[in-house]
Amino acid sequence: MSENKSGFERAVEVMARLRAPDGCPWDKEQDHQSLKPYLVEEAYEVMEAIEAGDPAMLKEELGDLLLQVLFHCRLAEEKGLFDAEETARALAQKMVDRHPHVFEDTLAETSGEVLRNWEISKRKARAGEDNGAASILDGVPAAMPALQRAQRLQGKASRVGFDWPDATGAADKVEEEWAELKAAMRKGDREALEEEMGDFLFAAVNLSRKLGVNAEGAARACIARFTARFQYIEKALRARGLSPEDVSLEELDALWNEAKNTGGSGN
Repeated sequence: MSENKSGFERAVEVMARLRAPDGCPWDKEQDHQSLKPYLVEEAYEVMEAIEAGDPAMLKEELGDLLLQVLFHCRLAEEKGLFDAEETARALAQKMVDRHPHVFEDTLAETSGEVLRNWEISKRKARAGEDNGAASILDGVPAAMPALQRAQRLQGKASRVGFDWPDATGAADKVEEEWAELKAAMRKGDREALEEEMGDFLFAAVNLSRKLGVNAEGAARACIARFTARFQYIEKALRARGLSPEDVSLEELDALWNEAKNTGGSGN
């Protein structure tokens, strides 16, 4: 293998070597289906590196994610479908096509105009492929986490004007859905409860979007705080030879408040 090639070219070459007849037994056994969990896992590890604010960690995790991309490209190349270079070239052309305000004469002075043009461009491309059946909401994977998917779908609709003018309308919608959820709770209708809870969560995500808050990220941060605080409770009780089930709710609540006041670490 040449040491003089670019980093990308060398990574492609290494991937091919791993898949060679005398390459790595594990790598040779993989296919697109078997690699799916690793692709998702590496994407989440990139997210954790971003949240940690650690550049070295981010570089490493981006490399691991790139490995998954190169792996899938290598599998396709072996079948004579496409390779990593073709994938990169197609991406470059797509970026040019989706940014006419940079590479052509189309005007877009704000990020909102850029996103609107992006959606129009994508829809036109899909319409050509689907005989005009494309939707503005196409392109958001169904497998996405629900909060993230809700915010992406709302954002897509917003780009063509289907949106509240400001956060006030979104906040009012949350109040409306909360009232409907409470009404379903009073009735005890299980089916209605599930539907109204969904509407309430969807409205909450919409408010989050209007406030400029990433709903998925906010939920992840909340989960991290909950975990740290509950583990603080467990640690405090272990020091006394106790477990959470050994004490009253009042004592658990007092320790919870203590954890909040100390940042959940006790320091």
